[in-house]
Amino acid sequence: MAAKDKNKVNEPSKNSNAGVASYEQVQKMHPLYFNLVKKRYWWFALSLLLLIPGIISLFLQGLNLGIDFTGGTMLDVSFNQAVTQTAVSETMKSVGLDGKVQLSNGDTSALIRTVPLEEDQRNNLISALQQQFGDFDKGALKEDKVGAAMGEELTRNAFWALLIACGLMIAYISIRFQFTYAISGIIALLHDVLVTVGVFSLFQWQIDATFIVAILTIFGYSINDTIVIFDRVRENEARMKRGDSYEDMVDKSVWQTMRRSINTVATVLIALLAVYILGGESTRMFALAMLIGVFSGAYSSIFNASQLLVELKQRLKLLPAGTKA
Repeated sequence: MAAKDKNKVNEPSKNSNAGVASYEQVQKMHPLYFNLVKKRYWWFALSLLLLIPGIISLFLQGLNLGIDFTGGTMLDVSFNQAVTQTAVSETMKSVGLDGKVQLSNGDTSALIRTVPLEEDQRNNLISALQQQFGDFDKGALKEDKVGAAMGEELTRNAFWALLIACGLMIAYISIRFQFTYAISGIIALLHDVLVTVGVFSLFQWQIDATFIVAILTIFGYSINDTIVIFDRVRENEARMKRGDSYEDMVDKSVWQTMRRSINTVATVLIALLAVYILGGESTRMFALAMLIGVFSGAYSSIFNASQLLVELKQRLKLLPAGTKA
């Protein structure tokens, strides 16, 4: 009986905070520690510096739309030998044309997307390809005209997809956490999308259908890291005592998930960099958009989302009872 009582005494209470690191312990665990939350206006200002040039560029220059949005000509050419994207692209440039090249069938077939071609432009391109890569079966040559209506439909569907995703995310985060968490997370998401779109507008990099895919992927990736931090904030918020600082609690939560955030984004960025360098022309813009979006998503998850949560809680006076700002 005594042994049982002894074990019972040593058994940790379910409501005990044993094993939960204090704010001071978290600070000591990170040699580069500084208070992220108290400097939140610096991060907000940095975000504005990233966003404003891109937004101005969107109004003044717009986006450099590819033929997926503006319409054009698609040629499906079957060669008698393997070719490279670079060689086909250089051949197109030799006759004054630009576009995208996608290879298949062991690099013996090329799907060429370019501007709408007149008859003489088409003939000049075919002649240049024959001269560069040898004769090929003209009977197997397929030609299609792509209308701008397809791009309009693609843009419209992407817009509705983002809008529906925003609505569902707000509902999900509000149920799982609170409405203030949802608003903070969505603002951070929109930041990542605007940064990516703004950079492409600023440098006038051409966008195609894969860019839409990248934006939707960024949308899903960015919220994932934010949710991980929010989950830790919620856990630590439940352990707050009277007189504790809400800012310090959120700062502690961000630093507790810092290693996980850095490791995750580093792994993804390495993979995307490999795709950008080695993936070829057809995936380069997709990988570039993802690189920008993932980097921006990591930044907004760590430096914006949780800080926005603190700002909303303070301004709406929704801090836990007995705690201080």
